[in-house]
Amino acid sequence: MQVHIINFPATRIAALEHHGPEHRTYETTMKFIEWRQANKIGPDKGNTYGIHYTDTANTFPEDYRIDICVSVEDDVPENPQGVVNKIIPACRCAVARHKGSHEHVAAAEYLVYDWLPQSGEELGDFPIFFHYVNVGPDIRENDMITDVYLPLK
Repeated sequence: MQVHIINFPATRIAALEHHGPEHRTYETTMKFIEWRQANKIGPDKGNTYGIHYTDTANTFPEDYRIDICVSVEDDVPENPQGVVNKIIPACRCAVARHKGSHEHVAAAEYLVYDWLPQSGEELGDFPIFFHYVNVGPDIRENDMITDVYLPLK
């Protein structure tokens, strides 16, 4: 797996926070899609991200946390879905690409458990995040592309 070190720019995002069991993430995603449709932010507008504050392997289901996001240029007004303004800060990151289903993103495990310990690098202060490069109802599972960003010091 190829890993690149990049400087990720500070990015304004509209985020919907999910707290609770991972299997309920689908409901949060549907609420986020509802917000995107109401604000005419289709799959072709902005970059779609997932900020993973916890992982399923080492977290109690009730403590699982992820932000489902899209990059935006303007502030997000108050809304019934609960989407809020946030920023992915500028940070130095290791990046690896995953192709295929979002069910098991092997690039994330590789970066954290294989690449990081032998790299001489240290984890940064921001959580690992995924850029879902191609999203939308027309994307087949085998064609999905996800860039995984591991913030470094």
